[in-house]
Amino acid sequence: MGFRLSFCKLKKQGGKSMNGKWIEVKIITKSEAIEPITGIFYSLGVKGVAIEDPNDININQQNPLSWDFADSDIFEYGGKAAVVKAYFSNEDDINKITKYIKDKLKELNDSGFDIGEGKVIINPVYEEDWANEWKKYYKTIKIGKKIVVNPLWIKYTPKKDEILVKMDPSMAFGTGTHETTMMCIEMLEKYIKENDVVYDIGTGSGILAISASKLGAKNVIGVDLNEIAVEAARENVKRNEIDNVKIIHGNLVDVLNGKANIVVANIIADVIIDLSNKVDRYLVNDGLFIASGIIKDRKDDVIKALKSQGFNVLEVKEMGEWVAVVSQK
Repeated sequence: MGFRLSFCKLKKQGGKSMNGKWIEVKIITKSEAIEPITGIFYSLGVKGVAIEDPNDININQQNPLSWDFADSDIFEYGGKAAVVKAYFSNEDDINKITKYIKDKLKELNDSGFDIGEGKVIINPVYEEDWANEWKKYYKTIKIGKKIVVNPLWIKYTPKKDEILVKMDPSMAFGTGTHETTMMCIEMLEKYIKENDVVYDIGTGSGILAISASKLGAKNVIGVDLNEIAVEAARENVKRNEIDNVKIIHGNLVDVLNGKANIVVANIIADVIIDLSNKVDRYLVNDGLFIASGIIKDRKDDVIKALKSQGFNVLEVKEMGEWVAVVSQK
């Protein structure tokens, strides 16, 4: 991925901010320390962090089916250090926050944890600037044999046999750069047949629903609980000039009627496990359930849950630390 961002609005992170001004707290560290440092930020009540990890770039460079979406030199530190950022309200006591962070970093270091430079940098930032910062890291990417995901602000002319998916994820998850999204698109390309109906559970930006349509699905329904995601997905459907994709706001499968040939869910392992005992009612006979968002440590749990509900696991794919599973009942 290279650049990971929790797409939540700043106003949700630390209360209200005067005049849209926020305080960015940035820690310069090493890849191995990202997780505990992220934990420090979350202990302060932030709802999301931005992570720049050079190890993610290395993963993508090893994937022959995709183009790397971000060059190493786009990182502020030349790809030689990991960076974790969080944003606080202008009204927060930033001196107290900074002291707390430095104390916690010292504890990590004293316990033998290699945090690298461990430098803490404070910068003011305006909400509009923050909301657009991630666009620098989001570039054209080819996924599988045909799909090319292209951000709106970059001009791209598709080559022969390429299928262009135009995207602006806004504040919703789903840029195409995450391993789980890549694997889902590759599975959709492999398994979709002409006239298939596809349900996309947790549609996010709508990238999977739109890709399914462009890969030949007859009708596609995307569902998401997040109103921001639903709005972003509907806008992306319009941008791609397709009329067979419907985006619905609601509680996952609870708002769906009828049956699909393929249900795709790129969420998390626990939700996939919960879906395993109900998704078959939304699948035609021999329909496929494509599931991702599964961290490697939970792969066996998901497969066990699917098999316990009578699903036959057809394919398991891994990319980086993530897993996708295709099953059939």
